[in-house]
Amino acid sequence: MVGKFNKLGLMRDDTIYENDGVKEAIGRLPGNLCNDRVFPIKRPLDPGVRQQILPKEQWTEHEEDKFYLELYLKEVIKERKEREEWAKK
Repeated sequence: MVGKFNKLGLMRDDTIYENDGVKEAIGRLPGNLCNDRVFPIKRPLDPGVRQQILPKEQWTEHEEDKFYLELYLKEVIKERKEREEWAKK
C-alpha cells in the first residue's frame, strides 16, 4: 500500500502507525477532522473494495495531502517529555 495511498483516497497521516502517541493525537483532532479521517481509511479495508484503485478524480492530489496530525502529535510528544522531566525531579 505504501506509495499508492493517494490512489486509495488517503493522505499520508491516514497511513501512520497508530502507537499510543498517535492515538492520543488522533483523539485531539477537532470533530470534523476526525470524522473526515474515518471514511477514507475504512474504504480500502472493506472486503468488497479491498486495495482497489479509485478513479483518478478521487485520488488525493499531492497538494491536498496535509500533515493534519503533525501539530497534535508534537503537542503529545512535548507533554510526554515534560511529564518525564517532572517525574525525574
